[in-house]
Amino acid sequence: MNPFTSLRRHFTPTQINIYFSTICFFSPPVLGSVVSFVFNGGALWSVFLLAFGRRRFNIDRPMLAVTVAIYAYCAAMVLASAVNGALGADLQYFLPLLTLLFFPVSYSTWSITEKLTLAPIVVLASAAACCGALAIAVVQYRWVGMRAEGGAGNAIVFATVTCLAVMMCLAGALSGIVKAWKPLAGAALAGTLAVLLSGSRIIWLALPIAAIAVVLINRRRFASANLTRLALIAGAACLVVAAIGFPVIMDRIDFLFGDLDALTTKNDHTTAIGLRVAMWEIGVGAFREMPIFGHGISASRALMKQGFHNQFGMEAGYNHYHNGFLTAAVQAGLLGALALAAIFVVAARNAARVLRLSADPVERFGATMIVVTVITYLVGGLTGIIVGHDILDATLMVFLVSGTYLACGRTVPPIGKSAAIPSAASRRS
Repeated sequence: MNPFTSLRRHFTPTQINIYFSTICFFSPPVLGSVVSFVFNGGALWSVFLLAFGRRRFNIDRPMLAVTVAIYAYCAAMVLASAVNGALGADLQYFLPLLTLLFFPVSYSTWSITEKLTLAPIVVLASAAACCGALAIAVVQYRWVGMRAEGGAGNAIVFATVTCLAVMMCLAGALSGIVKAWKPLAGAALAGTLAVLLSGSRIIWLALPIAAIAVVLINRRRFASANLTRLALIAGAACLVVAAIGFPVIMDRIDFLFGDLDALTTKNDHTTAIGLRVAMWEIGVGAFREMPIFGHGISASRALMKQGFHNQFGMEAGYNHYHNGFLTAAVQAGLLGALALAAIFVVAARNAARVLRLSADPVERFGATMIVVTVITYLVGGLTGIIVGHDILDATLMVFLVSGTYLACGRTVPPIGKSAAIPSAASRRS
């Protein structure tokens, strides 16, 4: 047989999707921006496939609702620049919005993969990501002497995407999507330690909140379980985390109280906490000046530099205000902030409906993906970025696309195969 013919038969659309999904869920903590390159590259390729009739455009109600919210946010950003006469100046900053705009395109291509095939890939790739994240984190923290940044090059971004991987391991183990729960528990523990070594305090808060949500979603699984055994396992895991993470936790808490003391007693805004407080004060003032449409992206950055200089006598500037909704409010006003919130509200509503009506483990796993994504991004965004970072944007789309599809989407086989297979959720609607 011709080797090219053999390769072509192997690399079917479904098989390509399997490889693509594996990379998308493995790469964020370990390979960093590779997830952005792969996701956006795959989306561009999907555009060509759809344009030339090689894929069906999959439109269903849950996907359409999320798409409308995402496109409303992007429109608010462009409108803010137009109102302020800054379309030309902001044009370079619109390019990252393409990652968000690719949502319906990626959804259409991802949904050719059977749900029973995709869900275990999400879990196993995330487990591998947790192990890789810990390996890199140990090297960076112990040998290099830095906060763990993984492949992301940023401790908070690394912690955010690793937190999501940990939750996928936990959800996979509790839901029964993957039967080997012990390796998944070990991978989740590894990912948790990697998050601790990142020193990202806000994700330390997001991690237990998301874990509690996963446990509550899968609480019925505990009815037939040995609760004493589970309690012992959970207790042992907590002891391991506490023993290994105690020095890191105490070090970061000392920094926190030191920063707070410097801010309250000396009005020192040069510390990590002080800089954030300064940015919040500048951002709130900027929002009050243009509350409806905002200032536009480039102007919001200039306002931050000006605010640091005028209000605090500092030469500093950042591309965001270290609060996702405040950043959106300054850039695109109330319209932008509400549109950003709508993305997560609509996604959470899709998940809640599935969790209320469906007993299918794969659909509930998809809904769990959405829930932990909403929790992690919203909690992390309190002192950081929600959207506007290539890794976070691509990872958000990966989880929202696949989570929405698994929870309440319909499978649409490639061109030339049978018609669409409705999900249980879509049949109910």
